[in-house]
Amino acid sequence: MHPAILGLLTIVIGVGACVGYFYFSNLFLDKVLFPPKGPNAGRNINRANMIRPWLFLLPALFALGLYLAYPVVETIRLSLTDRDQGGAFVGLANYSQMLGEPKFWEAMRNNMLWLIVVPALSTAFGLLVAQLTDRLAWGNFAKSLIFMPMAISFVGAAVIWKLVYDARPPGTEQIGVLNALYIWFGGTEPQQWLTLPFWNNFFLMIVLVWIQTGFAMVILSAALRGIPEETVEAAIVDGANPFQIFFQIKVPQIMGTIVVVWTTITIVVLKVFDIVFAMTNGQWETQVLANYMYDKLFRASDWGVGSAAAMVIMLLVTPILVWNVYNARKEMR
Repeated sequence: MHPAILGLLTIVIGVGACVGYFYFSNLFLDKVLFPPKGPNAGRNINRANMIRPWLFLLPALFALGLYLAYPVVETIRLSLTDRDQGGAFVGLANYSQMLGEPKFWEAMRNNMLWLIVVPALSTAFGLLVAQLTDRLAWGNFAKSLIFMPMAISFVGAAVIWKLVYDARPPGTEQIGVLNALYIWFGGTEPQQWLTLPFWNNFFLMIVLVWIQTGFAMVILSAALRGIPEETVEAAIVDGANPFQIFFQIKVPQIMGTIVVVWTTITIVVLKVFDIVFAMTNGQWETQVLANYMYDKLFRASDWGVGSAAAMVIMLLVTPILVWNVYNARKEMR
């Protein structure tokens, strides 16, 4: 079947199934389970109205249970078993093995480095762009250009930046922008940027900063526009310069939004996989936790250690996620 026809059928069947579910479930509730007639009509109506919201929530709860809760429980189970022993229970042996591998600690170290650099730079650049373009006539056009990388997949962005870092043999024309500039400014020979230990991690981080700056800019721009004009005008009357207005008036008023943006990007960083996988595959000391998990689970076919690595990622993400939701709800009050 042609993919377009298959996609159209999927939409029609999916939408039709949703409409049918809600229509017939409500019909069953009102006509069969709790009919609004007879001496108990009032009580039946109240009961039906108590159950009706759960009819709407049931598909979402089922999907969350199937695609979120069940995988978590199954991952925990797999992390405590050994495939080579036919799935036998081995307790914390997989975690012990994982903690004894240098690659795991390399991944942890790199993830911590990503956590320090990427959220800080993305939030700072997003705030800077939001402030600089706020009063410009062509500010919306500039914002759309900076937001555009958000529409690119992580793998697509990795391919683009891999071409930026590309290196051709000495004496040939360099198609990689970075090496072309390096040679033009007097470099002796092109560099394999992605193989330089330690520094190659920063070259990978640039890709994620490039993507996430647009997200930070949009959220922080909306927050800046929500600042009362009276406070800014009062600061101008008191003789405050633009830097004082920005750092002492505007930033404190949107600090809650800055924290939400920071923690949201932090969660993305903890799960980063696509960029590392597509650009270095964890080689040259660029391993991260998600790529380490992938290597163990799908390359080494070691579901025990792979699941243990997945649990480490989940344990790192969960507290930040809970705190982020708490702050987001506090902002909406």
